[in-house]
Amino acid sequence: MNNSQRLLPIVAALIGIAAFSAMDAAMKGASIAAGVYTAVLLRNTFGSLIMLPVWFVAGMPIAGEAALRVHLQRVAVVTVMALLFFYGLVRIPLAEAIAISFIAPLIALYFAALILRETIRPNAIIASVMGVAGVLVIGAARFGGGDYSGDSIRGIAAILISAVLYALNLVLQRKQAQLADPIEIALVQNLFMAILLSMAAPWLLVWPANAALAEIGLSAGLATVALLFLSWAYARAEAQELVPIEYTGFLWAALFGWLRFGEQVGWATVAGAVLIVIGCMIAARKPTEQTAL
Repeated sequence: MNNSQRLLPIVAALIGIAAFSAMDAAMKGASIAAGVYTAVLLRNTFGSLIMLPVWFVAGMPIAGEAALRVHLQRVAVVTVMALLFFYGLVRIPLAEAIAISFIAPLIALYFAALILRETIRPNAIIASVMGVAGVLVIGAARFGGGDYSGDSIRGIAAILISAVLYALNLVLQRKQAQLADPIEIALVQNLFMAILLSMAAPWLLVWPANAALAEIGLSAGLATVALLFLSWAYARAEAQELVPIEYTGFLWAALFGWLRFGEQVGWATVAGAVLIVIGCMIAARKPTEQTAL
């Protein structure tokens, strides 16, 4: 594989992460206005409606029974992960939530070795350490100066549990991408999540106001774009090569948090971002024969 072929999955992953970060900002606003359950259910319902015509035009790809098992596994993980993540997100700032969630890529490296039998290269470990160091720099400044309410502590706990599930999701995403078309993956994830969540609709669904509904629709479009790009990327590159790219999500979260919610970006964010970007560059390097020895 030449350099340009290796670069394309990385670029696709970067676009996917940016779209997911924009979706997080839209979903935070919608979850505050309409509640977490309503926002997640309607987001996936709208996502299904977006993907159904795309799936028909693409020839209705269906990968088969093996892919269905992975679809169901990932949907179960992602449903719980999403509810916990957005529960936490409405209780703490966007950038803080993303920073906490960055324990996921480090855990995912070991899930990849366990589930996918990937060999963990030294540069992937170094990249993850650099990324975690960047998050710690940011976290030390953000968390070191204030007291947290019980609500904030519950939010942080929810984000931490969600991050562990997200690590498993990253590895299942790689396995899923090897079995199914990106369009099928995007449709199935939205549709199956909507079906699963709709079982509680008679008790939990509260129809949102128009402004919140618009944000939910926007988040559905962004989530669909992100799923397509990330599924395409994970089908063409190893999980350990793409996982450190997840760290760039903090850069987008800082930007969207500032634009949407007025969250300020300080020196620690800049310092941490530099470490994160360096880590991503290290992960993107393919080891030569000399460096592999």
